[in-house]
Amino acid sequence: MKHFKLWIILLALLPVQIISLQAQNHNNFEISKSLDIYASLFKELNLNYVDDINPAELNEIAIKAMLRELDPYTVFVPEADIENFQLMTTGEYGGIGSLIQQIDGKVTISEPYEGFPAQKAGLIPGDKILKINGVDTEDKNTSEVSELLKGQPGSTLNLLIDREGEDKPLEKTLIREKIKLDNIPYHTVFDNGIGYILLSGFTQKAASEMKEIFMAMREKQVLKGLIIDLRGNGGGLLNEAVDICNLFVDKGELIVATRGKTADKTSVHRTRQAPVDKDIPVVVLVNEASASASEIVAGALQDLDRAVIIGQRTFGKGLVQNVVPLSYNTQLKVTVAKYYIPSGRCIQVIDYTKIRNGEAQETDSVVATFKTRNGRVVFDGKGISPDIIMDEKSFSAVSANLYAGNFIFKYANHFARNNKNIPEAAAFKITNDIYDDFMQFVDEHHFTYTTESERMITKMREIASEEAYIDAVNPQLEALEQELINYKKNDIRKHREEIEELLKMEIAQRYYFQKGKIIAALDNDPDLEKAFEVIQDTSRYQQILSPQQD
Repeated sequence: MKHFKLWIILLALLPVQIISLQAQNHNNFEISKSLDIYASLFKELNLNYVDDINPAELNEIAIKAMLRELDPYTVFVPEADIENFQLMTTGEYGGIGSLIQQIDGKVTISEPYEGFPAQKAGLIPGDKILKINGVDTEDKNTSEVSELLKGQPGSTLNLLIDREGEDKPLEKTLIREKIKLDNIPYHTVFDNGIGYILLSGFTQKAASEMKEIFMAMREKQVLKGLIIDLRGNGGGLLNEAVDICNLFVDKGELIVATRGKTADKTSVHRTRQAPVDKDIPVVVLVNEASASASEIVAGALQDLDRAVIIGQRTFGKGLVQNVVPLSYNTQLKVTVAKYYIPSGRCIQVIDYTKIRNGEAQETDSVVATFKTRNGRVVFDGKGISPDIIMDEKSFSAVSANLYAGNFIFKYANHFARNNKNIPEAAAFKITNDIYDDFMQFVDEHHFTYTTESERMITKMREIASEEAYIDAVNPQLEALEQELINYKKNDIRKHREEIEELLKMEIAQRYYFQKGKIIAALDNDPDLEKAFEVIQDTSRYQQILSPQQD
């Protein structure tokens, strides 16, 4: 009887296997046919096209165009980009250790990293790069300049820079070093006994670095709680996310499962070690830029009821990529699976198989419900929804334009030239005198901007002209326009509080580098204050992690 049942199952599966085999054979034929057509087309272009073609460039364009039809995470990596691609997983590269950006048509040093060649050679924010080893940067963009700055550690680099306040360009000689981007650029224990770890990446050793920092915190004092800040963290290595969760949950816990087309792309990732601390209250801060590995950590700790999540809904990237080596030292980063966190949900927002008006659409509006270990209801398909949702930080038009127009950046440079020291970043404040000086600076530099209201008036004037109403409505439009101009004059004073935040971060960075900027940003942080509140209220913390009573 047992053998009979087995035969019935095999016979039932046989048609499925035959269909699958037929589909695979059909795909193989289509691939072979397509490659033959592509090779023939390439050959004929090379033989017959009126001008000389660049085969390598055309081939790369064709590949990228094909991959654009899939998802933005499946990408071709040419040999020239291998070093930059490796930076994403290792966090290491050979270079000078500085951020650069285009300002006033010149590639400019925007933030030298503390302790690395740029800072040690005396480069400062605002330095415009004129030449690199004799190569003029006049017509080069930031990517091209970045490539010139990178190179083998130990190699020499000669820069010619233009610095405001100097009569002539300065020459700087630097020795490239291996630059390692910090997974954890800042950590501290606040006066209230709550630990804080800013995790900005998931490159190699992120978990071991976090474990070492956390254990050092505990050795020095009794921690009342821990805040893990994943805001702005776009993700990285999946295994590092699993190992970070392992610090707070038992060995053998399911953290994430991946499911792909084939068996070798389907796997289960469980914690492998004994936890470091199963009981300390944990809060995870997230925002709309927390993605991928960040969402695995936040989602898994939420599903296991091991942490309270605070912030805004996360990005919603539930896809897994593998790197596949190709011929001629090229690579393909390809999406091979979706991932599912402990409750069984996948938080992928965009369905790249659904294209409408040339754009991929969000997953179906029907959202499935799942339950955490304690029975709390959670949802799939829409990122990680925090347990406590905070308002997204927004800035006024005047603040946004001051920042985008680099007026904040330029004033910080101006301030640093005229002030040798400031108090520690946590104690530094924007005084009335500093703010008055800033307003005078932007006035002297002819700061102006156009509001959405002014753009609407311009549009209304155009429509009125087309409809022959302009003579009738123009006096009213002009009066309204003047009212807006008068109102705008007070905008920098009206929005002083948020402009002060931007100024404080930028100025603190001039003296205390990245850590100074982070410390200044935490000074008035509603998400952080909410995390303190939740951790210090034990009953509320436990209540959030308990199922809702009907």
